[in-house]
Amino acid sequence: MIKRLFSAALILVLLFSALSGCSAKDGVPDPKNPVTLNMWHNYGGQMQSTVDQLIDKFNGTVGKEKGIIISVTSVTGMKEQEEKLTMIANGDPGAPKMPDIVTLNPKMAVLLAGKELLAPLDTYFSSTELDLYLPQFIKEGRLPDGKLYVFPTAKSTEVLFVNQTLFDRFSAATGVKIDSLADFEGIADAAQKYFEWTDSQTPGISDDGKTFFTADSWFNIAMVGSKQMGAEFVSADGMKTDTASFERIWDISVLPALTGSYAVTDGYSSDLSKTGDIVCSTGSTAGILFYGDTITYPDNRVENVTFTVLPYPVFKDGSKVALQRGAGMAVSKSTERKEYAAAIFLKWFTEPEQNMRFVSSTGYLPVTKKAFEEDMIKEIETTEAESIKKLLVTATNMYHEYEFMIAPVFDEFDTMSKDYEKKIKQSMRDGREHVLEGVDSESESLALLSKMR
Repeated sequence: MIKRLFSAALILVLLFSALSGCSAKDGVPDPKNPVTLNMWHNYGGQMQSTVDQLIDKFNGTVGKEKGIIISVTSVTGMKEQEEKLTMIANGDPGAPKMPDIVTLNPKMAVLLAGKELLAPLDTYFSSTELDLYLPQFIKEGRLPDGKLYVFPTAKSTEVLFVNQTLFDRFSAATGVKIDSLADFEGIADAAQKYFEWTDSQTPGISDDGKTFFTADSWFNIAMVGSKQMGAEFVSADGMKTDTASFERIWDISVLPALTGSYAVTDGYSSDLSKTGDIVCSTGSTAGILFYGDTITYPDNRVENVTFTVLPYPVFKDGSKVALQRGAGMAVSKSTERKEYAAAIFLKWFTEPEQNMRFVSSTGYLPVTKKAFEEDMIKEIETTEAESIKKLLVTATNMYHEYEFMIAPVFDEFDTMSKDYEKKIKQSMRDGREHVLEGVDSESESLALLSKMR
């Protein structure tokens, strides 16, 4: 009898062990034996605080129920994080262990996936689940092999930030309307008028007019502007600077800088905005937090101001196209159990409730259709931050009216963009000096364009 009971108990233990093993093999987390996933991310400031709160919430609810623990083991800037990931990909001595979940962009994903360090996520998301997300955001996370490696968590686009206080003053004096800033040609024209208007206020001093506009990325203007005009500016073969579309881009980028109406800076446009050195600028929606509500002039005089956020400008007769930006999250290739657990976290983290909490106060944009079409409206109605409200209204309008383009992914892309940025700014600076010395601005612009090509 004792032998029978012992045998029966042994069979039950073995059966339970077999079932447990099957559960792990099939990727099903076990609350009694939780799996811990190490995460690296590059979110700072307000976003880091929000991420910490959301992870705590996940660990205490869904994670506790399903046996998943998210542990953040590294929070660094994108550059430092990419250096660590490159060490891992190259197998360098002293390289850290690959995290289970990591924020990265498609270019870094290409490197890691090529070393078979990333898990394709299509296996863990049904087509119905993927249909909940904006298709262009999902598309950006697919690498050349067609598989989804980078899952969208927060995105941004570019908009036009306008110091409404300064613009209203200018508009009242000159009749220039804010509607003229809808296209790049209108911005260039307004900039010249602004320079002349401010220059006229000091009749005893010539050529001391103020700059009106700058861009956080002149390269993006070239890339997106070309797309708006139905052309391609950059590819693995290089930059196309010998086209009619690029000549238009050059004219609205460089020529106003030569006449003194555009600012040239190696910093961010928000820095010039805080000192009243510009009236408007193109930049990422994520930069909204850096635009304050005051101007501090060189004489330490402080003026209260308000900002307006307008959609990204379009070249006349061009299509409404803007750049989508922002990293997503990737999952390292490991066990099926860990990969499945990571997918559960990504689904939860990007659900509208969590996603809106993550992005609403930061200038980033949500990634699901529901969040864009329903929750954004609720956020607009309830948020007390006027700047965020204006940004969300504009982003919602762009969602309905614009095509969000994806920057190409190839090894030389970053080098090309940095090289272009350096060369065009140097052209602006050198050309301005020559114009001040008496050279005709249009002739100088043509000469500089010839060198650029």
